[in-house]
Amino acid sequence: MKILFLSAIGISIMTTAVVYGTDFFCALVLRTALARIDDRALTATTGRIHEVADRRMPIPGAVGVVAAVVAAGLAFLDGRVAAGSLTALAVATLAVWLGIYARISAPVNKELTAAVRADRVPADVREMQRTWDSVIVVRVVLQGIALVALFLAALSA
Repeated sequence: MKILFLSAIGISIMTTAVVYGTDFFCALVLRTALARIDDRALTATTGRIHEVADRRMPIPGAVGVVAAVVAAGLAFLDGRVAAGSLTALAVATLAVWLGIYARISAPVNKELTAAVRADRVPADVREMQRTWDSVIVVRVVLQGIALVALFLAALSA
């Protein structure tokens, strides 16, 4: 049972780290870089990034959450309450992250993708980007908490 738990938690750590790293890069680099380009370039760049990312990033995100849920279940079934609780904390923080993404980030992504496909620059493109930027640090923190919880769960098993 421990090997299954560690396998599931390892998969969750690796795939959650992909999302964490992407969000961290956006908070650390992209946010500042995008503030320095004109509206057409902002629309083209972010629209194309979201066009690709919104197709590909759900895979590591979903795998990370599912693997964490499996790991939590395995830990509790095996009587490893600390590992199960830490993994459940990771699942909860990832759920909050998903809620923020779905409610705030995804609608902006969809609008920017539609704009770039239509070769138009929305009049409110800067406001859309500010909305997206307003939650990126919170998203990084949530992903970071999830990763720490997953690592601690693996160590406690």
